[in-house]
Amino acid sequence: MIPALAPLFIADFEHYRDVLVLPDDPREGVPMRTVLTGKYLDDMLGRRGTAYPDSDPRGLASIWSKHYFIKLIPPVVAASLILDQRLPLHLDHLQLILNDDGLPAGFKLPDAGQRWMPGPEDAFERFDELLEHHLRPFIDIFARHVRLSPKVLWSNAGNYFEWLLGVLENAMPHGDMSHGHQLLNAQLLPDGRRNPFYQPVRYLKVEGQDEPKRQRRVCCIRYRVNGLDYCANCPLS
Repeated sequence: MIPALAPLFIADFEHYRDVLVLPDDPREGVPMRTVLTGKYLDDMLGRRGTAYPDSDPRGLASIWSKHYFIKLIPPVVAASLILDQRLPLHLDHLQLILNDDGLPAGFKLPDAGQRWMPGPEDAFERFDELLEHHLRPFIDIFARHVRLSPKVLWSNAGNYFEWLLGVLENAMPHGDMSHGHQLLNAQLLPDGRRNPFYQPVRYLKVEGQDEPKRQRRVCCIRYRVNGLDYCANCPLS
């Protein structure tokens, strides 16, 4: 565990305490650039495929990415929004820790980062390290290798970002989550490119139900894996 992040890991969030760690963590870490080589990806995803024979490799890759994003995004975003901690997330400097099933278990960071001093001006500055130096190169390489639309992977990541924002707001109703909402509601990035995190989820009014239905905008193609059905938030179901 990174000591500076200790205040985060309480109650339902305690199981994240060993996800972001420093180089002295005894678990084996694999450099992210090694993970994203063709042979390593093929071997890693092939291990997952043994649990779901005759499945579409793109569906298996999408599910693996969801395990990756649900490990990475919650503690990183919570550390930024709650503790104002700026973490070193550049893909070239991180190592991935895998569990016995070949799924992401943690990330070795080169150092503990530092607090924003002064604070970031907007969401794009706050989340630049996450989006531009980690997620974008990761998704570009991963999508190209497994021949999967990057939109599916960005949607997987954005889905967890949006979900976490709601969790944090419920847990800390007086916390400042404005940068999170700014990122989710901006169609374009400051340089004019499309924002890949723009509104990954929508809330639909369903007749006879008081609560709106939370629905992803892009399907994660989970249904392409044998034995699995549409997820609860699928736009195709």
